[in-house]
Amino acid sequence: MAKLQRVTLLLMPEGRTDPRVGFYPGTFDPVTFGHLDIIDRTSALFDRLLVGVAVNEGKHPLLTLEERLEMMRHEVSKLPHASRIEVLGFDTLLVDAVRKAGAGTVVRGLRSGGDFDFESQLSGALRRLAPEIETVFLLSAEGHRTTASRIVKEIARLNGDISSFVSEDVASLVLSKLGRRAT
Repeated sequence: MAKLQRVTLLLMPEGRTDPRVGFYPGTFDPVTFGHLDIIDRTSALFDRLLVGVAVNEGKHPLLTLEERLEMMRHEVSKLPHASRIEVLGFDTLLVDAVRKAGAGTVVRGLRSGGDFDFESQLSGALRRLAPEIETVFLLSAEGHRTTASRIVKEIARLNGDISSFVSEDVASLVLSKLGRRAT
């Protein structure tokens, strides 16, 4: 019996997507334990997981794109499947970033029914623009369903403790951007 050889392409030819490559997009301003939980669980499901950090100036991020990329790379390096994860920035339409990366699946995390409503609309638009790209939803772990970057920043701005939402390194970065020191 012939031995099967498995080959993973790092870059797909123009216009081709690979369903074994996932793309998890977000602003990640800042990256929370909820994001990292989705990344950790998703990286076990795909041969490669691309974490796409979006520019998204409409959200008025606290952290620069470079800071978010560096922060994300640092945080994912601690995960069990870190070798399968690549972090990249993008400032294009999501479908264009996914196609350029050669990913065949977009991963979205869901915290609540409200998230599902928005994400199903986004998924429908993505399907119309790129029928070859699939979207999968992963339900947030129960302990992270109330975590949102926007809430973390608001807690930090009002001198609250964000240590249960983000790592020590992320908390230090967020607090320094707000002109505060970690305690």
